[in-house]
Amino acid sequence: MPLSSEDRPSTFPVGGGQLERGYHHLFVSDTAITELIHELGLGDQLAWLESKVGLYHDGRIWDFATPLDLLRFKPLSLWQRFRVGLWTLRLQRIADYGRFEDITAKDWLSQHMGRKAYEVLFEPLLRGKFGDHYDQVSMTWLWGKVRLRVASRGKAMQKERLGYPMGSFGEVIEVLADRIGAQGGDVHTSARVSRVLIENDRATGLEIQLGREAEPECRDYDAILATTPSYVFTQLVPPMPDEYQELLTGVSYLSAVLLILELDRPLTDKYWINIADVDMPFVGIIEHTNMIDKSLYGGSHVIYISNYPDRNSDLYHMEPGDLLELFVPHLRKLNPDFDRSWVQNIHHHRVDGAQPIISRNYSQRIPSHQTPVRGLYLANTTQIFPEDRGTNYSIRMGRQVAQMVMDEAG
Repeated sequence: MPLSSEDRPSTFPVGGGQLERGYHHLFVSDTAITELIHELGLGDQLAWLESKVGLYHDGRIWDFATPLDLLRFKPLSLWQRFRVGLWTLRLQRIADYGRFEDITAKDWLSQHMGRKAYEVLFEPLLRGKFGDHYDQVSMTWLWGKVRLRVASRGKAMQKERLGYPMGSFGEVIEVLADRIGAQGGDVHTSARVSRVLIENDRATGLEIQLGREAEPECRDYDAILATTPSYVFTQLVPPMPDEYQELLTGVSYLSAVLLILELDRPLTDKYWINIADVDMPFVGIIEHTNMIDKSLYGGSHVIYISNYPDRNSDLYHMEPGDLLELFVPHLRKLNPDFDRSWVQNIHHHRVDGAQPIISRNYSQRIPSHQTPVRGLYLANTTQIFPEDRGTNYSIRMGRQVAQMVMDEAG
C-alpha cells in the first residue's frame, strides 16, 4: 500500500496542462524508467527532443551543447579548451568510479583541466549546486554527470536528446497507481506516517493518518519500505544500532527551491542555461517551453529558476514575490529586454532533502536497504551511487528492493 503526503503526484495545473513541481526530463541512457513507461502503455507519449544548452559567463550566453561549442568558448584559451575536451573524452571512457572516490572534484579538475578552466566552468556550478560544500564534493559525482550527458548525445556526439512524456510525469504516476489498484493494491495520497511500529526487532505496522482530517490509526503490514530522506526516517523509528544509525545521520542534504514563472514571451532560445557566475543568485534556468510546446500550457512560456540552498539560508525562507524581485535584475542579464510585466503567474516549490552531498569515499557511508529491523527497508537518494539521484535510478532501486522484500517473504 503506497502512501504519499501529496494530494497529487508531483504536478500542478498550468494553462490546462500539468507541470512538474521540479523540472524533469529523461536521458537516452535512462532505460529503467523508459521501460516502465512503455510497460504502462504510455510509450507513444514519450517524445525524444533535441535540447539547446547554454552557459552564462561574463555577461554572455554561450552555446554549450557540443564539442564544437566548447572549441568556440573564447573565455578559455585554445589550449585550455582542448585540455577540457580531451579530459572530458577520457572521463567518459573510464568505467571504474573507484579511482575518483578519494579526491574532490575541485582538486581533480584543477590538476587535470587546469585552474582557469576549473574557475570559469566548474566552480560556479559546484557552488550553485552545493553551496558552501562545493569544495567537499567527490569527483565521483562529476564523473557520473559527464558519463550521463555524453551518453545522451550518441556515438556521433551530436546535440543532446532528452525525453519527456507529453502528458507529464504526473500521468505516468497516475497510470502506475491505477495499475496497482487493478491488481488489488491501494494507493493513499494526503497520508501521514507518524511512526513505524516495531516488536521484537521486527517491523509490524505503521501509525498513519489517511487524510488531513482523519484520526491517526495503527495498521499491520508484512513489510515496510520507507522512501523518505534519512533524517526523516530517523524520526519514524527508534534509534538503530550504532553503525547503521551513523550511516543515516552521516550524510547532509541540501534543499531545492524552484521559482516557476509563466511568461507571455520567451526569455531566451535555450532549454537549459547553466550559470557560471558566482554573483548570480540561482544556478540554472530551465526554459521548459523551449523543448515542450507552449500550447500544452495555454500558450504560457514556462521557466524554472533553480537553487539548492541550505535550510538555514535566507534564500530558502524567502517568499515567492521577494525571490522574483531578487531575480529580476539577473534575468535582465540573460535578456536585456526582460520586464517584470512579462510575468503572468508565479509558482513556488520547496523540496527538502533534495540533494545529498556526495563527499569523498561516499560509497563507504551508504546504508543498506535492509535495515537492522526485520521487515523494514529503506530506499532513498542517499543510496543512489555512483550516479546522481534521478527518476531513472529511483525506478531501478525500487525494482531491486521490491525483489529483496519478496525474496525475504518467500
